[in-house]
Amino acid sequence: MAILSSITDHSSLPDNRGEERLVGSSLLKEEIKLSKQDSLRPKSFEEFLGQSELKKVLGISVKAALNRGEALDHLMLYGPPGLGKTTMALVIAEELGVKARVTSAPALERPRDIVGLLINMQPRELIFVDEIHRLNRISQELLYPAMEDRRLDLTVGKGASSRMRQIDIPPFTLVGATTKPAALSSPMRDRFGITQRLDFYNHVDLENIIKRSANLINLSITEEASHQLAKRSRGTPRIANRLLRRVRDFAEVYSSSKLIDVKVLNDTLDLYRVDNRGLDATDRSYLGLLVNDYGGGPVGLETLAAALGEDSTTLENVVEPYLMQIGFLQRTARGRVVTPAAEKHYLLTSPTKIHK
Repeated sequence: MAILSSITDHSSLPDNRGEERLVGSSLLKEEIKLSKQDSLRPKSFEEFLGQSELKKVLGISVKAALNRGEALDHLMLYGPPGLGKTTMALVIAEELGVKARVTSAPALERPRDIVGLLINMQPRELIFVDEIHRLNRISQELLYPAMEDRRLDLTVGKGASSRMRQIDIPPFTLVGATTKPAALSSPMRDRFGITQRLDFYNHVDLENIIKRSANLINLSITEEASHQLAKRSRGTPRIANRLLRRVRDFAEVYSSSKLIDVKVLNDTLDLYRVDNRGLDATDRSYLGLLVNDYGGGPVGLETLAAALGEDSTTLENVVEPYLMQIGFLQRTARGRVVTPAAEKHYLLTSPTKIHK
């Protein structure tokens, strides 16, 4: 399977030291360059660990499409970043035995970008569009007849001499990935025959992913270390693999052994200020402000943003979701409130001992 990629930049919230967040679920700059040849990506449903219900549903659709000799229905994958939407699209292409063209919505700003992508396809080819909710209106309207009737409607000429021209295109599968399915227009959503959500991974699945990744990079890791690393990975394989790479780097420099044990793991993540629940300096600054300065809340979002020197939208969309997911934060009508579990965790992990 060939992969043609034009993945664009993905930003990640900087932490207090002005660097990209190690536990942010968006791709880091260093990872964008590696994403095309990432050796840790699974190549089949069997190798793809976790998301068992999703794999079962998609496996049925793939087998049915192969039996009929048809292109797979258009598929929309949605969910938080870092859970494997791109990887799943590539796995589906492998299972179908077709080429995958990987791109993103910001790279398809002009109509000719869409046209060039569609007219050069081979039958049953798969096109993966990341951040598909960011497609502009013109690009979406070009895709409507392409997805539904396998044709392109183009306007040739200008003014009174202009005329419509229809170009037939071969059957294909569009896989769209988004973190904001509601941001897609209704006509666009309706044209996807399959819509599936990727959920956060449990600790068992993350442990298996960590062990698989460690084996692929010739690294040995103890059961306890893989368990602890899974707990700190925020339910996200991208973060688990990123932390594993940082632990490997630390072990190569400060340890003579390639075995990753709990001590090496704790020493590494203490250095990067990632605690036993996957919280980093940014998360603890947020909790610390609520606990120490506002007695646990309630506090308005704009007040918190001004005190932290962060944009309120960034706090709402990047910092708060994970804190809410693990039960550390509540959004109320009066403002943000920390839970007793969050206060206990903050007191136990601040300021130095973050892995007990």
